[in-house]
Amino acid sequence: MPMLSAVTAARQILTSLHEVMASRAGAQAKLNQIVEVIGENLDSEVCSIYLLREGMLELFATRGLNQAAVHVTRLAVGEGLVGTIAGNVETLNLAEAAAHPDFAFRPETGEEKFHSFAGVPIVRRERAVGVVAVQHVEPRRYEEVEIEALQTVAMVLSELIANAELIDDEETLGVPAHLTGPDRLTGLTLVKGLASGVAVFHQPRVTIEHIVAEDTEAERQRVYLAFDKMREQIDRMASQAEFGMGGEHEEVLETYRMFAYDEGWSRRINEAIDSGLTAEAAIERVQQRTRMRMRQIDDPLLADRMHDLEDLSNRLLRIVSGQLGTAATMGLKGDAILIARNLGPAELLEYDRRRLKGVILEEGSLTAHVVIVARAMGIPVVGRMRALRGKVREGDHLLLDGDQGVVDVRAAPTLIEAFEARFAKNREKQAHYATMREVEPFTRDGTRITVLMNAGLRDDTPMLNLTGADGIGLFRTEFQFLVSATLPSRERQTRLYRDVLDTAGDKPVVFRTVDIGGDKVLPYLRHNEGEAEENPAMGWRALRVALERDGLLKVQARALLEAAGGKTLNVMFPMVTEPWEFDAAKAVFEGQLAFLRQRKKVLPEAIRYGAMLEVPALAEWLDVLAPRLSFLSIGTNDLTQFLFAADRANPKLAERYDWLSPAILRFLRRVVTTVAPFGTDVTVCGEMGGRRLEALALLGLGITRLSITPAAVGPVKELVRKVDMAEIGAAMNQWLAEPPHDMRATLAAWACERGIECD
Repeated sequence: MPMLSAVTAARQILTSLHEVMASRAGAQAKLNQIVEVIGENLDSEVCSIYLLREGMLELFATRGLNQAAVHVTRLAVGEGLVGTIAGNVETLNLAEAAAHPDFAFRPETGEEKFHSFAGVPIVRRERAVGVVAVQHVEPRRYEEVEIEALQTVAMVLSELIANAELIDDEETLGVPAHLTGPDRLTGLTLVKGLASGVAVFHQPRVTIEHIVAEDTEAERQRVYLAFDKMREQIDRMASQAEFGMGGEHEEVLETYRMFAYDEGWSRRINEAIDSGLTAEAAIERVQQRTRMRMRQIDDPLLADRMHDLEDLSNRLLRIVSGQLGTAATMGLKGDAILIARNLGPAELLEYDRRRLKGVILEEGSLTAHVVIVARAMGIPVVGRMRALRGKVREGDHLLLDGDQGVVDVRAAPTLIEAFEARFAKNREKQAHYATMREVEPFTRDGTRITVLMNAGLRDDTPMLNLTGADGIGLFRTEFQFLVSATLPSRERQTRLYRDVLDTAGDKPVVFRTVDIGGDKVLPYLRHNEGEAEENPAMGWRALRVALERDGLLKVQARALLEAAGGKTLNVMFPMVTEPWEFDAAKAVFEGQLAFLRQRKKVLPEAIRYGAMLEVPALAEWLDVLAPRLSFLSIGTNDLTQFLFAADRANPKLAERYDWLSPAILRFLRRVVTTVAPFGTDVTVCGEMGGRRLEALALLGLGITRLSITPAAVGPVKELVRKVDMAEIGAAMNQWLAEPPHDMRATLAAWACERGIECD
């Protein structure tokens, strides 16, 4: 193919296709002409069109393959390269077709001499209804302009075959057997909680009726007007966000607004219109390119940014087409579980919170913007559930278990009863735990246990009063960095920290300096560009990043010092491995303190410096470091995976990642014993302290300070009041001296004998 621009190549093909579409020929004759048009314009030896008929992909037209194979060669969805394209609804571009693991040879086609292969799905109402493919004798990958031209052709074909009724009619197929019986789907927990309701598809996609433009300038004006309207909507939504001013969701929407005003995006849509597409088809064309890029992105944060752009594309498409009916705008009729491939934060905010009970995403990640907003709204979310449209129908009853990452579809009555009983018991428990808000957690023998909570969003801080927690033992400052498109300014950081301290009042707040790197990658802060870390959890992250990029830590130090003017500042450094790292980080704060003192700024009344013990090596330095610490926090999540060399995200290693292993408990006891002579406060942060059985074990080690999730504060307070510290301490000493075969079962039996309920 001569190297034409994407615009020129697409325009030439569209002009020819327009003539074919306008002719009076029958549908089959048009398809025969279309494969010739594509073949000639792309200088392709083979061009074939497969369409979905009776559940199979049937060869409908070809140039270059044996004509006798037309209406004879058939492939199941998922079979061969064509079936793979239709099944995954994705493009393939191969220099050597036979080398692909899904390659299936069909002798009747005579395709054995052709090596290179490219194919794109023909999509109608979000499902693949066919495939258009090209082949060459010479092994080579196709150029991007050729792939884009094919995708444009596929859009035109979608319109043609729908009008000609060449494909299976969804309404006449009936409901497949696998969509009538019960089914259990497993995904990734993004926001915990239980929910019950009917399946409602978000349906941001729009059916595009016309592909080829009659008047290019008129289409351009339609897009300009749609952009103006969309930007007005985003601006209005940002100002009316129902969480009040200044929350992390506001920063999410700020990033969202940045995409809405992106000139590069609007320019690409304009170029697609120049090639001869309608406004709707041009937006869809650019969106297809975005989706292809998304599949190639390994960086989860960048992938989330691309999802925001996809969300905006859907919004723009609805505006320009006038097809504004999403599940949100049409209104939810009852308790609903929303299903979406992915969801932008602004789209989630459009739903009625009284009726939206849960969200299921085909994609989604823990750092996605929509997850941050959903957590603030208190809506459980499960993600990573692929191909939901093939498993769930609109209106199906769903039971969403956000705690386990499981969704039951069309559940049997007995399962529904059990779920509702669990739901009711949960509500009763929450109501009971809420009564613990004003209760001080003393053990039976009079030991006061300090129960703190973890936080990371401004919107988390009101939970201090709702739960009756003693303070915030861990405020994760990196959340503000994760939801920002650029490095947060010192003023923004100061405002956040001051708001958190003001909300906390007299209760202490421990700010952990920014813990980025590892699985929390920032696109605007990279190390060794182009080099991926093989083991990011143990790589360039947390304090290691902050000390190397000391400008980052200096800005945060000054923001924290200014925010805490007239108050006590508790600051903790993450992932300290050796004492010099703590000393270096503290020196940065002391330097900023001197700077502010010179400028007569209001300084904190006191500064307490602490370290987070996550790296086992630090335990060997505690006798040296402890005299310099105001407090020590043990981060059990990372500590355990480092002790066991077991990635906590790997399900195959789940059994080895046990907080009640004698190895963990012995290690923690040694830490407590080493630090005790220095009078240093020791707090356990992380999920371990928030589980009742694990919390009981920690009390047995003599740990009296726990920092846990807000939801765990009530349950742990109740547990504390049933425990005798001396009794559990003696039992723990005995078990650690002669470890039982199953420490978890032994501890649970001990608790049960004493009427202590442990989850």
